[in-house]
Formats: sequence, C-alpha cells, structure tokens
Amino acid sequence: MRKNTLILIALSILAGCHSKNDRLAGAYRYNKNGWIYVHLEGAPEQIGYQHGYLLADEIDDNVKSTAFVLEHETGKDWGFYRNAAKTMFWPKIDSEYKEELGGIVEGLAAKGKTYDVYDLVALNGNIELSQYYVPYLQNLAKPGSALNKAPGNCSAFVATGSYTTDGKIAIGHNNWTNYVQGERWNVVADIVPAKGNHIFMDMMPGYIHSGDDFAINGGGLIITETTITQFNGFDTAGVAEFVRARKAEQYANTVDDFVKLMSDGNNGGYANDWLVGDINNNEIARVELGLKHVQVYRTKDGVYYGSNFASDSAVIKDETNFNPHDTTNSPNTRRRRWEALTTQYKGKIDDSVGRVMESDNLNAMTGTKEATRCVIAGSVDTDPKGCPEWDWAPYYPGGTVQCKLTTATMAKNFSFWAHMGNPSGKDFLAAPFLAAHPEYQWQSAYLRDMKAEPWTLFTAGSHQ
Repeated sequence: MRKNTLILIALSILAGCHSKNDRLAGAYRYNKNGWIYVHLEGAPEQIGYQHGYLLADEIDDNVKSTAFVLEHETGKDWGFYRNAAKTMFWPKIDSEYKEELGGIVEGLAAKGKTYDVYDLVALNGNIELSQYYVPYLQNLAKPGSALNKAPGNCSAFVATGSYTTDGKIAIGHNNWTNYVQGERWNVVADIVPAKGNHIFMDMMPGYIHSGDDFAINGGGLIITETTITQFNGFDTAGVAEFVRARKAEQYANTVDDFVKLMSDGNNGGYANDWLVGDINNNEIARVELGLKHVQVYRTKDGVYYGSNFASDSAVIKDETNFNPHDTTNSPNTRRRRWEALTTQYKGKIDDSVGRVMESDNLNAMTGTKEATRCVIAGSVDTDPKGCPEWDWAPYYPGGTVQCKLTTATMAKNFSFWAHMGNPSGKDFLAAPFLAAHPEYQWQSAYLRDMKAEPWTLFTAGSHQ
C-alpha cells in the first residue's frame, strides 16, 4: 500500500512538471543592450503563462512602480485603479484576452508573485485610466475643473514612394514618457498566437499590447502612433484602448481593418494619431482617432509624421485644449523639425536615415542642438521650462526613453532596430539628477539610470 502511494505521488509530481513544461513549450527569453527579448507562442492561456513566468520579476517591479507613480501624480491609490479595471474594463474584454491575462497571473504565481487579473488590467490600462478617466471624473464632480494635460508621448514618421530609397515603406518611433515607467518599457515581444497574426512589437512587462505603440504583424501591417496632446473626452461605456490596440495588432490585415478594429467601441482613452503602413501595397495612413471625430489620411507616395499635434481642425476645436499656434511648445516645435527633416531626406529615407531622424536633437525654433522638450529625441530633465502643456514642471524626469525603426523589407522578415535610452546618445543618471533636483526625490525608490545603449537589430525567432 505504502509503495503504491509513493508511486502515485511520484507520478503526480512528474505530471505537474510535464504540465508546466508543456505550458512553456517553445517560450524563451534573453537580455541584450537594455532590452528583454521574449518569444511566446500557443493558445491565449499558454501565451499568458509564458509571459508571466518569464517576466515575473519585471512585472512585479512594473506594477509596484506604476502604482507608486500614479498615486503620487493623480491622488488615486492602486485600489482605485483595480476597481476601475474590474468594473469598467473587465466586462468588455474579449474572452481570449481574459484567458491570456489569467495565464499571466498563473505564470506569476508559479514564480511566487501574487497578483490577479485586475492588477494586470489596471497595468495595461494605466494611461487611459490615469490621464483620461481621472480627469473625466473630476469634471463630473466639478464641470470645467480638469483640463486634460495627458503627456504627448512620442515622435514618429512613416514614409513611402518618392520619400524612401526603394519606394517602399519606412517607419520609426521614439517613446516619450516619465523615466520611472520609460526605463521599464524594454521588452521586445515575439508572439505567435494560435489564432490571428504573428506579432512582433515592443512593450512593457505585463502588457498584452505594445502600449507606446510599435508593432509588425503577419498580415503585412506596420503600426505606430503619437498621442494627441491635451485631448479631452472619455466614454466609460467603451472598450479599453489597450484591448482594441491588441486586437488590431493581432487581426488587422489592411488599413481598413485597422481603422474598424480601433474604432469599434472607441472609449476615447489614449487618443492617438496612428501611423500605419501596409507592406503588401506600400500604402501608408494617418488615422486621427478622436472620440467624436475620426479622420483617415492615406497615400502610396508621401510621408506622415507625428509629434503629438492633431491635424484635423474639428478634432483640435472639439476634442482638445491644445494651442496649434504656440510656436514654443513641444509638439509644434518638433512638427517644424519633422517638416525640415522629411524635406531634407526626401528620396533618401531608409533604415539608416530613419535612425538619424529619430535621434535628432536640433531645435527648429532656435537652430541649436539641445536636450530640451523641443527636439525630436527630447529631454525634459534638462529643460528649465519643463513641459507646461503636459503639466511637467521644470527639469521633470521625462522625455525620450527608447526608439524603434523598420522598413518594408525588414518587416517581411520580422526585424526592427531598437535603441534603449535616448537615441541622441544622452545618458540619464539618477543619483546626480536627484542631488541637483531634490524636488523629485520622491521618485528615488524607483528612478534608475537610463544609459543610451547601442542600436540593436532584433529578428523574430532569434536566440541572441
């Protein structure tokens, strides 16, 4: 009897190991030049489990640091965000993404990290919750009391036809955010789902979407965006932006697919000017996705760029409090620089020139190279004015934190260039910064060095 019991126990242990190994089948990670590459594959729950297991420490750190920053900057604790995630977002999430989020929770648990799906939903939706939903609630309580100054994240371009060396698409993007979160936006995710398209993108640990956003998919689309700065509007009955973005990354095969998937259930959260390229026909598009207005611009010979300005007069008038005529603000100054760069490099844009443009630090207003809010690869931590349009005070620790770039030829092979840290080459060192700016000492527990790493080429399926 005792012998049979021992055999059953041994078989149970082996079965458990086998089950865990099955869930991790095909998954792996490696670190390179400030990035964490992860390969995930399988059914939704399996992809989630692999994600949670391989990035457990990073997800744990990301949730804690995000909760810390949000409470300080919005006055709302993590319980508030969890509750909003549970009551407003969770009921409208597709079942496959609920399964994936549940898998992340199980993968975390296997590494001794205790979280639930609402933590993960709050993490994925933290931008739209903190920067759109919170002002919405403030205005409900006291109309007109809160003007949304959501930071304008990113400088990006997409070009095709006579603007590129081969007549095909080139696309680039650099991510602007606060440094606590931006230092952690360092995952290259290679996801092969059981259904839909292969996805190759950057993301934060614990995200099921890119988030900043830069993605290549197996349908032939290359996707990025820049935020519409100072956007006003949020619909609590809508579908979370992170869900719509992931669905578009996974299931869109054309520009029209992308527009439909992003528009269906639009809640106004994280409102962006999306830049999309279709490598099947070399068409590019700018999709200005407001809540009340959606404008789609498209061409097979041209360039679109973004630095957080809206283009459509109706969007500007009805949905923002942005001043398009202020030549000193960050979006407009960068817009002028994009105009000059894309004219200068017309016919020459490829992956090398694209990296030069995304790394540019010349102020179009002053004609000088500098580390301020007014350059494409911007730095607010060295700007004495800060960034008033986003409520970033002088020397706020934020700005460009990383960069990605690809071309149609590279995208066919699921490859892109990635740069961790400011691509202009500027390092950020936390200790001397905090010594010089003690007003930001509150961030000391989570603020880390962010050095400019070398440009690195990543290809889906690579192991180093």
